[in-house]
Amino acid sequence: MQPSDLPAVAVIADAHYHDLEGDYGFEGVDVAGKRLAVRSWAETRASTRVFNESFQALPAALDEIASRGIRHVVLLGDYTDDGQRQTTQAVRRLLEEYRQKHRLSFYAIPGNHDVFGPHGRHQTKGFLSGAGPSITVTSDLQVAQANLPQSRQSDRMYCEGYPAGLLPMASFGLFAQPEYLHWESPFGRSDSIEERQYRVSSQDGRSTFSLMDASYLVEPEEGLWLLMIDANIFEPRNGHSDPFCEETFIDSTAAGWNALLRLKPFLIDWIRDVHARAKRLGKTVLSFSHYPVIDPFDDTTGLETALFGRTNVARRTPLKAVADTLVTTGMTAHFSGHLHVEGTTRRNVEGRELVNIAVPSLVAFPPAFKIVRPGKTMPDVETVGLFKLPLDPRLLALYRQESDFRGEAPDAAFEAQSYGDFLFAHTRALVTHRYFPREWPPEWVEQMATANLAEISLLLPPQETLQAADGGSGVLMAERQRCEVTPEALVATSMMDLVTDWYCLRQAGALALPFISAERLAIYRHLIDRLPADRPTLAPHATGAFLQAFLQGLRHWMERAGAMTDNRTSPPH
Repeated sequence: MQPSDLPAVAVIADAHYHDLEGDYGFEGVDVAGKRLAVRSWAETRASTRVFNESFQALPAALDEIASRGIRHVVLLGDYTDDGQRQTTQAVRRLLEEYRQKHRLSFYAIPGNHDVFGPHGRHQTKGFLSGAGPSITVTSDLQVAQANLPQSRQSDRMYCEGYPAGLLPMASFGLFAQPEYLHWESPFGRSDSIEERQYRVSSQDGRSTFSLMDASYLVEPEEGLWLLMIDANIFEPRNGHSDPFCEETFIDSTAAGWNALLRLKPFLIDWIRDVHARAKRLGKTVLSFSHYPVIDPFDDTTGLETALFGRTNVARRTPLKAVADTLVTTGMTAHFSGHLHVEGTTRRNVEGRELVNIAVPSLVAFPPAFKIVRPGKTMPDVETVGLFKLPLDPRLLALYRQESDFRGEAPDAAFEAQSYGDFLFAHTRALVTHRYFPREWPPEWVEQMATANLAEISLLLPPQETLQAADGGSGVLMAERQRCEVTPEALVATSMMDLVTDWYCLRQAGALALPFISAERLAIYRHLIDRLPADRPTLAPHATGAFLQAFLQGLRHWMERAGAMTDNRTSPPH
């Protein structure tokens, strides 16, 4: 069978499903006689994802997939909010409903939010109670007792480990099913838990545990192999030996493929063997894992580190050794989630190319998933956006009520007219409540939070310097005149506008452009033109250099967005 004759596959990453109508072991908030488990806006605005909106987003994506006649759906990890027992069971029920109603087949691989280590960990979250203060709901009895009276303890909040956390999802690829033409794990044809174990030790070699690896290869239809790689790594810490203690294991969030090369080398051998067999048997392989194998931000980690230090993005960036190793296995295309980013990056090693296709999250900007159609050399990939989804008015009303109780002005997100607008506005809140306090130098937060771009532009090189750098050709001046950027427009545009757009362009590329006005884009080009291309980026601690480095990043994101405009992006029907 030719690759072009193979069926399309939908790929969903980081759905982070939260069961809005589920029972998490507390009274919830009553809305028109229905009990809802609503996460607080205070926690949402400081998170890189929204919570409650996932209850609508995942079914909307599945409805779109079913309407296109696509039958195979890959879940690229973080399919649950945080692996809570209640949430995992809710995901299982939802997928089973779509399997029965629309004949969808699901193939899941766990992410860092779905399971933890061999025995799991406690989860603690803030929920709304109505007009009063938020309620802390936790699986940890000690935490609940310490936060009385505004706390509840519930075992339904607990996140399971391997293998207990996988068992509700067992029939979605993680274990062999009768309808599969072929299924195997790195350990053979058996899907038993006991035969899918590997040994992992702390760096000092004093603590060693047996853990389950959930990787598998499945052939759902003749000629199509889905290679599902479990890149979760829970490395024991030095000096810890209790497998039931969360502190014994390093969280997999920043480990991923970098740690996999050290601690799961058997997967590299298996991946190589799978591709060799596929070539010999005429199979088409699509490879998936939760974590990227190539930096989805185009090797800009150095810039980010220079600006903000070792951020979450910097810590989660795969090393060059990952792609260099995987190229030798025969892998050519890999799909990843984890960083909630839209983008395709490539690594060439001695004439061989590996491509990483980063799939956005359904609950962060940009909200989208992928449709993959196998091809002779590389798959054809379409991005399907969920931007036009309507918002749940019940949630917006509760967020306003929460803000009133806290004595805060309503967030601009509460006035959004669509899901895309809501998530774009959420990014601005995220800058204020997460990026500024956690990553940015305090002196720059103070200076930029209330500044407009007329004030900021005074920190850039003078126009005369630019004309000299331009060789007297006047190209930069002509571009500024074409943009028609006026002093009034600079005053009317805040630095917060620019910072928000910076992060949205970083995450979404071309998908962000419809959300940024032509006037703002022209202003940004005007500012970027004040940075000669041949000028080296100065150390950000120097006067004005932080802004210049930040704008260098903006230049890269805008150029990247322009290069991505040829990608096909479709709104939901």
